[in-house]
Amino acid sequence: MSNRIVNILVPVISVILGLLVGAIVMLVSGYNPIEGYAALWNGIFGDIYSIGETIRQITPYILAGLAVAFAFRSGLFNIGVEGQLIVGWFAAAYVGIAFELPKMIHLPLAILAAAAAGALWGFIPGLLKAKFKVHEVIVTIMMNYIALHTSNALVRAVSDGDANTGSIHQTASLSSRFLENMTDFSRLHFGILIALAMVLLMWLILEKTTLGFELKAVGLNQHASEYAGMNVNKNIILAMVISGVFAGLAGAMEALGTFGFVSVKGGFTGIGFDGIAVALLGASTPLGVIFGATLFGSLKYGATNMPNAADIPEEIVSIIIAIIIFFVASGYVIRLFVERLGKKKEAK
Repeated sequence: MSNRIVNILVPVISVILGLLVGAIVMLVSGYNPIEGYAALWNGIFGDIYSIGETIRQITPYILAGLAVAFAFRSGLFNIGVEGQLIVGWFAAAYVGIAFELPKMIHLPLAILAAAAAGALWGFIPGLLKAKFKVHEVIVTIMMNYIALHTSNALVRAVSDGDANTGSIHQTASLSSRFLENMTDFSRLHFGILIALAMVLLMWLILEKTTLGFELKAVGLNQHASEYAGMNVNKNIILAMVISGVFAGLAGAMEALGTFGFVSVKGGFTGIGFDGIAVALLGASTPLGVIFGATLFGSLKYGATNMPNAADIPEEIVSIIIAIIIFFVASGYVIRLFVERLGKKKEAK
């Protein structure tokens, strides 16, 4: 059995097992799993409004998943996607509010500001890793809290003490009357096109460029890469910067598309942390990230229908997601099972 088939089967089996165990959890908790999953399905695909909102929810998950996956492929564990997303969110909203420009200039400028903010937040742990061998996991975790509290302080500073900045100018918005009318006035916006373009960009970088080859080589073996003449430190920094760009763009989707403003946050959004699970489920491949983000975005939005339609708390969906992550993390065991099954069939 080829590695490609195994790589597809492992996450599929993980999802199926997660849903089965989730059904058992609902039964044990006194809920009807058939009604629960029916409510979940209707929350995702029940009408055109739900479909629009589901796609809108998927958009930042794609970019957060790309951020984590790109770092993974370069041998780095970027736990700081959440913080990079938050600073990207603030940067995009600030540019959207502070300037009045034509849309052809204003919108790209706000998006670039988010990318630059995310890149800066990725550059710091990348530099510390490259120059001083400080582990990126520790630095990126701490940078999440710095991002959260710094952005909250900046929101209050630019809004004269208010809890939110007010709305961005329409010239910086990703929203569209066409998409709103087509999806019964959902919050679907053109950010999904940007997210899909970034999927293509990641694939091009990793598979079609010398930079991508070096990044993957450094991720596999730093010593061998250095012996081959590659600049390991430069590649570590670049990997974290590019990862930060993807995360910053995820923040731009929220600032310029979904909400149109930035407010003081009492805690993390969770999108950046869920991006880790998205990347794991997608085997850190660009196409896999799309499927992982689709699953997580759909579950997250569809869960909002479960309390009303089936009287099942949203926390049940969080349990199901956690179980899926558990099975994905246990993918080595599933992989062994699938490979042995394939060998038995070949032997026959």
